[in-house]
Amino acid sequence: MEMTHVEGKNKGKVILYALSTCVWCKKTKRLLNSLGVEYSYIDVDLLSGEDKEQVLDEVRKHNPACTFPTIVINDGERCIKSFKEDEIKEALG
Repeated sequence: MEMTHVEGKNKGKVILYALSTCVWCKKTKRLLNSLGVEYSYIDVDLLSGEDKEQVLDEVRKHNPACTFPTIVINDGERCIKSFKEDEIKEALG
């Protein structure tokens, strides 16, 4: 599966798991863009079959409730579940 990469300031490895139709996921992308952070994201609902299951397993590893958006920083060093503007700014701002 392919992630979309967004160029910006390197704040570590930042991966956003999102849904294409989720308002909070869109707000998270806008916030990351406004912070100028380099990150990669994947819209999980646009995947299918084995790719989707593989990504959902990865999300559950960091966020057992499997809610979106989920931001995983530095391979799980930190995980931010749902749109928490202050927490995202504190971690990546």
